[in-house]
Amino acid sequence: MILRLALGSLLARALTVAMTVLAIALSVMLFLGVEKVRTGAKASFADTISGTDLIVGARTGSVQLLLYSVFRIGAATNNMTWESYQDIAARDAVDWIVPISLGDSHRQFRVMGTTAAFFERYKYRSGQSLSVRDGEVMDDLFDATIGADVAETLGYGVGDPIVVAHGLASFSEHEDQPFRISGILEKTGTPIDRTVIVSLEAIEAIHVDWRSGAQIPGQSTPVDVIRHMELQPAAITAALVGVKGRLQVFGLQRAINDYGEEPLLAILPGVALQELWQIVGIAETALIAVSAMVIVTALIGMMATIFSSLNERRREMAIFRAMGARPRVIFALLVLEAAVIAAIGALLGLILLYLGLYVAQPLIDSAFGLWIPVDPPTLREVWVLVGVILAGAIVSMVPAVRAYRMSLADGMIVRI
Repeated sequence: MILRLALGSLLARALTVAMTVLAIALSVMLFLGVEKVRTGAKASFADTISGTDLIVGARTGSVQLLLYSVFRIGAATNNMTWESYQDIAARDAVDWIVPISLGDSHRQFRVMGTTAAFFERYKYRSGQSLSVRDGEVMDDLFDATIGADVAETLGYGVGDPIVVAHGLASFSEHEDQPFRISGILEKTGTPIDRTVIVSLEAIEAIHVDWRSGAQIPGQSTPVDVIRHMELQPAAITAALVGVKGRLQVFGLQRAINDYGEEPLLAILPGVALQELWQIVGIAETALIAVSAMVIVTALIGMMATIFSSLNERRREMAIFRAMGARPRVIFALLVLEAAVIAAIGALLGLILLYLGLYVAQPLIDSAFGLWIPVDPPTLREVWVLVGVILAGAIVSMVPAVRAYRMSLADGMIVRI
């Protein structure tokens, strides 16, 4: 009976109720959206690299090394020499090692030099391997394998030419040594999708006529001559390392960090990620706090709406009292109305969130490389919805107490 009365009262004030429901829905969508993006970003970052025990590079901060070597964010302040790389590769604890050379670009996409072992050893999302969608992995000196986003954004296909630019934001291109796209990788949801991959020798080949970041004036070595050169790199940006046994990780890390030939740094990817989350933790907490305050604001707005409607409903309440309704029934009616408004708003916010995620998921993935999964609501999200409904009922108790105290005579007075 009370539920029917509450629904009838809400329908009678449909426009005001709809605006309140929409405000709550948008606030719930914002709060849960921030939570989805936060957890999705963490999972996406954590799934970017799997199965790699150590990342080795020149001495710098652990987070910086992780960002530029794995996520292609920022740039290395220094390189590690090829001799140091070979020395580390020869150590008994090392099972495999893959070199990485960064620094060039193609239309704002990073170019990475590496070896064929990269396609075998690089894992993502709990052990998945890279696979080629079209063509094959680079085989010739001037072959390039590109990520899915590079191909989609620039409209490239297998066999198309590609010219690498010197540096990350440079107008100087290696036009005299163009590459040919030999393969396009499957979508991974990692920075690999936005990477042009070539061989280490190719990185050396396009810089044969370059010194100190600039091309030697008037010098252009023919490609046929370059193919017969010794193209061993003098330095690389970083290396991914796998060890033979888990117990050897920390010993190898300590040995590399204490390396006497040059200052090097070896990091555990998982530990560096935890440091990264600690750095961004304050901003993360601030976002959650702001979105929570939006929900609080919407609930306060609902309370204000109920308050403002009490004067208009005083006669209605008086009639209920005259028909025998006890004061607690009036109290329960207003609380129930608020709970229904909050419940509809919370459910609508959840629906809007999932519709938004469904539409925005490929756009976020393409623009930022973050894969936000559209999974069923978690227990935490369900508790958020329950909390919003309970909070709506609680804040409505203030105007409900006022209605509870209204007397029959006060409700029947006609004011002129």
